[in-house]
Amino acid sequence: MVMADRPDVPTASLPLSAIAVAGLAQNMVTGLAKVPFRQPLHGVLSPLENVAAATTRQVVRTFMGYSSSLPVEEFRSVELVLDRLSRVVLPPWVRLRRGVDRSTGEVAGVPGIWLRPRGVTPRATILYLHGGGYIGTSPEMYTAWVSTLVAGTGAEAFVPDYRLAPEFPFPAGVDDARAVHDALRPRAAGGVLVVAGDSGGGGLATSLVEDLDERGEPGPDGLVLLSPEVDLDLDDPSISENATSDILPWNIPVSPYLRGVDPADHRVSALHARVDCYPPTIVVSGGAEMFRDSVRRLVARMDEEGVAVSAVEVDGAFHVFPILLPWSHCAKDVVGRIDDFVDGLLESGRSVDAASVD
Repeated sequence: MVMADRPDVPTASLPLSAIAVAGLAQNMVTGLAKVPFRQPLHGVLSPLENVAAATTRQVVRTFMGYSSSLPVEEFRSVELVLDRLSRVVLPPWVRLRRGVDRSTGEVAGVPGIWLRPRGVTPRATILYLHGGGYIGTSPEMYTAWVSTLVAGTGAEAFVPDYRLAPEFPFPAGVDDARAVHDALRPRAAGGVLVVAGDSGGGGLATSLVEDLDERGEPGPDGLVLLSPEVDLDLDDPSISENATSDILPWNIPVSPYLRGVDPADHRVSALHARVDCYPPTIVVSGGAEMFRDSVRRLVARMDEEGVAVSAVEVDGAFHVFPILLPWSHCAKDVVGRIDDFVDGLLESGRSVDAASVD
């Protein structure tokens, strides 16, 4: 399911949808034409990886810039087309290349996708909260990335289709994440439940931990955060300093999600919340991303509060680079670290050897 599949979410007419998709294609062609003029060979990675990074950066920026300019109904229609395309293209690749089985399901009334290692009993359960800035993407679009985590860790993963803004602003996404978490908690494979998320999904994961703590309920056994959006004030120096090197748009939208909520509210921005309640955590980020400073501050606070946190910051990498450049050496290193992190949880319960920040 994707947001456009919900009966209470309007979409554009077929002609308007076709025009919107055609406009996206045209903008993509124009955007790719700019790549040779942006010195794609230059960077901290190998020449080939630098070209791939430059191309990926331009493609994602073009998509975000174009889609954010559309009316909501047309945006949902374009998202629906991409979701259906992902549904056709990604499952065969996941099944053949990763040895992972995909199935649709529902947990606590929230639809989503299950990804499980084929032929073996899962060692743990991952609740993966997909990114998209609280407003976009779908579980289907994340099957390739999450299947990589499943193949490496031997865990099963559920990617819920939680409600998105602007149709469903805060706290709808947190409510859905909590419902799924509470349902998975007693049935987690191996007795270990890990909550993971990237970008807005990473921010949602921190909001979930905060929400559970305030309710006096047990949280997950581990937390995996990739380029998490943890300060919706968006006033760190890296927001402007890294605007040219990141994939994110310079005008990151947060108001559709907040809908009047103070961006400094502890329920939406982890930097304004308690962190001593966090389970063992691994945080992955890029040195060239706009969220660099907020992620650094979060990791520092967690370390000060005695949280078992391991931080991985890759120099020159942009936002959610392991997902967008999965074949790069730095992405493969990150996947290996996440695998080791889950191994640590399985070996020692909630105790992970991450006493110091890397």
